[in-house]
Amino acid sequence: MQKITLLINCPDRKGIVTTITQFILEKQGNIVYLDQHVDRQESTFFMRIETEFDQPEFSISSFEKIFAARFETDYQLTYQLFDALHKPRLALFVSKYDHCLYDLLGRNASGELQVEIPLIISNHPDLEIVAKRFDIPFKYIPVTKATKAEAEAEQIKTIKEHSIDLIVLARYMQIISDDFVSKFKYQIINIHHSFLPAFIGAKPYHAAFERGVKIIGATSHYVTADLDEGPIIEQEIVRVSHVHSVQDFILKGRDLEKVVLARAIKAHIAHKVLVFGNKTVIFS
Repeated sequence: MQKITLLINCPDRKGIVTTITQFILEKQGNIVYLDQHVDRQESTFFMRIETEFDQPEFSISSFEKIFAARFETDYQLTYQLFDALHKPRLALFVSKYDHCLYDLLGRNASGELQVEIPLIISNHPDLEIVAKRFDIPFKYIPVTKATKAEAEAEQIKTIKEHSIDLIVLARYMQIISDDFVSKFKYQIINIHHSFLPAFIGAKPYHAAFERGVKIIGATSHYVTADLDEGPIIEQEIVRVSHVHSVQDFILKGRDLEKVVLARAIKAHIAHKVLVFGNKTVIFS
C-alpha cells in the first residue's frame, strides 16, 4: 500500500473537484480524505487529498509526472505532492530554555509526533544533558556577531548531512539570516509569545504584567526574511488577571508555547498547511 497527500491551489472554476477525483479514480486510487476551501476574495481554490494505491507497480514519481502534465497548465494549478508514509526528520534548534525541547522529545518518545529527531543544535552547551537523556546527538555551535556566517554555514552543512525535513526553533534565541532562511523555505518553524510588537525586549512578561494585560498568547509560524512575520500556523491564548504574578504569567506562557509549537509541527508533518501569500490555509 502506498499513500500520497496532495495540496492544491489554483484559480477557482467549476468542476475542479470532479475532474481531479476522476483522474485519481482512473489511476486506480482510493481517496480516503478530501478537504477544500474557496477564498472568495482572491477567487482561489484550495484542496487537500489523501489517496491510497494498492497496485504493486504504482510509482509516485510517475503519478506526479502525469498529474502535472494534466493539470498544471490547463488549470494554472500549483501543487505539492507528498509520500504520506515518509517519516519526517526534524532538527531541533535550542538555546537555554528547555520547556519546548523536553515537551517535543517527550511527545516523540511516546509516539505522539511520529517523527525522527536525529539532531539537536544549540548555540549554548547547557541542554546537552537533555539530549543525552533521550539519546539524541547534540551539536554545540557557538554564535557570535563575528562568527555568525561561519556558524550558520556549519549548521547548514550539518542539516544537509542528516537529511533534515524540518527545522524547529524550540526557543532558539538567535536571529537567523536571510541567506539561511532562503535555503529552507517553509521548512523552519518558530514559536514565540504573542506580545509582539507591544512588549519587546528581554522581559516581555514583566512588561505585560506592569501594563496589566488580560490575555497571554503564543504564536507559531514559518520563518521568513521578515522577523517574526512569517505565515502563521497556530495560535492560542489564556486569560490572566490581577491575581496572577509575573511568575504565573511566565509559566502560563511557557505552557502555551509548548502546546502551540507541538500543534504547528503536527499540522506541518501531516501536510495540512498550505501557504498562500503570507497567510496559511490549515486543513482539518
